[in-house]
Amino acid sequence: MPAIFQKIDKIRPAYDMTYRVVLFLCKLLLVVDILITTMAVAGRYISFIPDPAWSEEVVLTCMSYMAVLSAALAIRRGAHIRMTAFDRYLPAKVVKSLDIIADLAVLALAVIMITVGWKYATGIGSKGTYVSMPKVSRFWMYFPVPLAGVAMLVFEVEALYNHVKSFFVKEGME
Repeated sequence: MPAIFQKIDKIRPAYDMTYRVVLFLCKLLLVVDILITTMAVAGRYISFIPDPAWSEEVVLTCMSYMAVLSAALAIRRGAHIRMTAFDRYLPAKVVKSLDIIADLAVLALAVIMITVGWKYATGIGSKGTYVSMPKVSRFWMYFPVPLAGVAMLVFEVEALYNHVKSFFVKEGME
């Protein structure tokens, strides 16, 4: 059985690249958030610095992207919130089985985020515009949900694969 895992493990660089892209996007959004917020606050007190009307909506949109994309990053690292209080009292195979069930639930959530989020983004989102930027569609306000759903799906498939693989491949035998 390990031969199939060796073949599947060859796509790991694709997961690593996806992780790096999402992480870079989160970092970029954070920098944009800080710069716009700094400009908006400084603009209230310093006369020659503009305080654009659109700053609040853009900052909130960037925060929405960062929140849901960072949740996808947490899935990859295994850093999401979970109950582990009883893990040391249960047999290892039971814990692995429960991890797989949790992975399947998060996978279902990712699919729901993609499908329902896309319907909202293209439905409600495409009908309106930002208040302070009438030429920009509200699609961009709803788009973080399906985007994060795709990232979650990718990282959850990897997590599910790793949990299933742990049943067949012993630690250190890879």
